Amino acid sequence: MFDLENIPPQADGIFYPIAVSRLDKKDNKLFVLRASVVKKGQKRKTVNCEQSYIPYARQWIDEDDIQAVVEVLRSDWLTQGPKVREFEQAFAGYVGAKFAVAVTSGTAALHAAMYAAGIGPGDEVIVPPMTFVATANSVVFQEGTPVFADVEPDTLLVDPNEVEAKITPRTKAIVAVDYAGQPCDYDSLQAIARKHGLILIADACHALGAEYKGKRVGTLADLTVFSFHPVKHITTGEGGMITTDDAELAERMRLFRNHGITRDQSKFARINGKIQNPMLHAPCSMPFYYEMLDLGFNYRMTDLQSALGMSQLKKIDMFIRKRREIANYYNQAFKGLEDHITLPPGDNEEHAWHLYVIQLKRGNRDSVFRKLRENGIGVNVHYIPVYLQPYYQGLGYEKGICPHSEEYFARAITLPLYPAMKTSDMERVVEKVCGILREYDD
Repeated sequence: MFDLENIPPQADGIFYPIAVSRLDKKDNKLFVLRASVVKKGQKRKTVNCEQSYIPYARQWIDEDDIQAVVEVLRSDWLTQGPKVREFEQAFAGYVGAKFAVAVTSGTAALHAAMYAAGIGPGDEVIVPPMTFVATANSVVFQEGTPVFADVEPDTLLVDPNEVEAKITPRTKAIVAVDYAGQPCDYDSLQAIARKHGLILIADACHALGAEYKGKRVGTLADLTVFSFHPVKHITTGEGGMITTDDAELAERMRLFRNHGITRDQSKFARINGKIQNPMLHAPCSMPFYYEMLDLGFNYRMTDLQSALGMSQLKKIDMFIRKRREIANYYNQAFKGLEDHITLPPGDNEEHAWHLYVIQLKRGNRDSVFRKLRENGIGVNVHYIPVYLQPYYQGLGYEKGICPHSEEYFARAITLPLYPAMKTSDMERVVEKVCGILREYDD
């Protein structure tokens, strides 16, 4: 038997946990998010216990979003319809890019970008290790080799000097990760890419709405990748987007997301100068005719997702404003803890604040993490350096190749930050963080 934690004190009856945040076997406690409660003579009902648990992130869905999706459900198109193109055009307009290509996830967007960049066997792509595994995995998907370049300790962004030092004759691309929502040093990275004839790819999955020297993220690299996971700035459930000013790259990605198939006669294979494939015994003018020109994937975004994305995009400025307000609240509230923590870097006016990450100067990170979770603060850690994962260790990557990333990982804790946070949520996070950290005072 376990003691149930987080149950609202005003609720009574017999509780059956539906969702839990963790199980503490040592202290015999089960931390509950939602429970089903049965009272004598009454119907079973669900009790929301989340007022006692603040997650590190969550989506914002309102009635406009719901109505946008319902309208598509009542239409003739659920997928491959007009909403996808509308979303692409609206998104490209927001970031200032000429082209946007919608796909099923941020991972699919990274994969499509690697395909468009022509990454293949023997090619090296320089990536920082302080990112989600999908950034490096997308290189491996194309049979390329990720080469890890360390971050700058003061910005936590990939170090341009490290990037240039890792370039070899096999290097084909550089990936800049806008970690936590702060844009990289694009002036330096663009100069390095031009000098060595490399493709520059921006992993901006954290940085929708961020700016670099007055220019919005989305046009600062040859290809820019975004994610629409529920914890990101806008959501389509799952989804992703790639922006570019290069028409050829955009067309390659559209082909890739659709199994490598085209119905565009101008793209059909020519045999003896004629657009006809005798192996298929069909003239290309027939409406059923299509050609698979390369090996692609089904990475097509649906109209349902696109409708939700367009509705969310209308609120992006409000979402960014709220994120910056929360980050500023934390910055002010933690000013007295300089001996305990390092606050996140970045200009609040250009930062998109996907994450708010503190670094501990005192105490054990894992101990502080556990205490915050036990107090209902849904902290997280972003990220374990990619090359420390068992899969990459099996490929021969060794611990110690990026010491700044490893040191940061050992001290980092991500605090809750999302637009729907209430003032009382922010106050409670600050109260718990300050109280627990001050236990480590000398």
